[in-house]
Formats: sequence, structure tokens, C-alpha cells
Amino acid sequence: MQLKILSKIAVLIIIIIGSAVYPTLLFYFTNKSVAQNQSLLFINNAVAAPKQKQKNYNLPIRLKIPKIKVNAAIESIGLTPKGEVGIPTGPANTAWFKLSPLPGANGNSIITGHYGYWKNNKPTVFNNLSKLRKGDKIYIENGKGEITTFIVRESKSYNPKATATDVFISTDGKSHLNLITCEGVWDKVAKNYSNRLVVFADKE
Repeated sequence: MQLKILSKIAVLIIIIIGSAVYPTLLFYFTNKSVAQNQSLLFINNAVAAPKQKQKNYNLPIRLKIPKIKVNAAIESIGLTPKGEVGIPTGPANTAWFKLSPLPGANGNSIITGHYGYWKNNKPTVFNNLSKLRKGDKIYIENGKGEITTFIVRESKSYNPKATATDVFISTDGKSHLNLITCEGVWDKVAKNYSNRLVVFADKE
């Protein structure tokens, strides 16, 4: 009888301790998982922010950059099967990375575009992205016709395999827009350019 009572007490203690510890472990592993998912493998594996519920009319549909005469449609893209940030389907369009915040929301909104020349030597949308300078304006229009203005802060060049956490993650609670394209030397074997150009802009 005493053994049974002690066994019941032991089980009760385990349940009480488990009830107190489990939420802590759950919180720890959940956040650890998010942190691991946010480890940036630039180009090869992109950081994906937690998916947000979004209505279609809030989605960005057009990008305008008067300085370099860009007036382009915006597609919505996710990750490729290889874990890379998707790219636009054609040379004239841009693409919003839908795992990043909507342009104008807090965080780093990501838009990609092609660089170089397409078939028949047709220039692509971000050929002149490197010409943007601090203070230049970028406009994003959504499905409701609302315009959000961003001001260029700086541009940076990255190796495709470089750690570039600042491109995808922001912790200042403000709204940013980062435009990504290629630049550098064309590698005929890899069929890709040697560097990535990122233009960082802040909401006006």
C-alpha cells in the first residue's frame, strides 16, 4: 500500500513538473525553429518570414522608378524547389517575394528583377538599377490603386554565397523595400552572374 501511495505521489510530481516545464520547452523549440529558418543562405536558400494572411487587392501590382524609367508589373513569387527566391517570368516584369512583408508593412519587402539582355538582345527591367543613388524615389502601387513611396538609402553588392541577413531581416520596426538583381561577370558554365546587387530603400 505504501509503495502504491509513493508511486501515485511520484506520478503526481512528474505531472506537475511536466505541466510547468512543457510550455517552456515548446516556446524554446518553436523559437529555435524560427531562428533556424531565418538563417540566410543568400540566393541558394532565402530567408522566409512567417506567412501573413493577405487579401489580393493589397498585393503590389506595379513598380515605378522614374530615375531609371522603370514602369513594370509586379508578379508574386515564392521559393523555387531548390530553395531559392523566385524570379519574374519575363524580362520586363518584377516579382514580389510573397514570403516577405507587403510593401509598406513593417519589415523588409523584397522585389526581384532580371539583369542583362534577354533573347534577341532585349534589355531587362533592372539593367540600370545600379544607377540609383541615395534620395531617389521608388513607387509601389497595390491592387486598390494606393501608392507607397520609398526613398533609396544605399546599394550593396554581394557574393551569391555571402551571408546577407540584412537583406531579408529587419528588427527596427520600420518599413523597407529591397530590390535585388544580378550584376558582374557572366559565367557561361553556371549560366549566372558573379554578384548580386541590392538597393535598400525606406518608406517615405
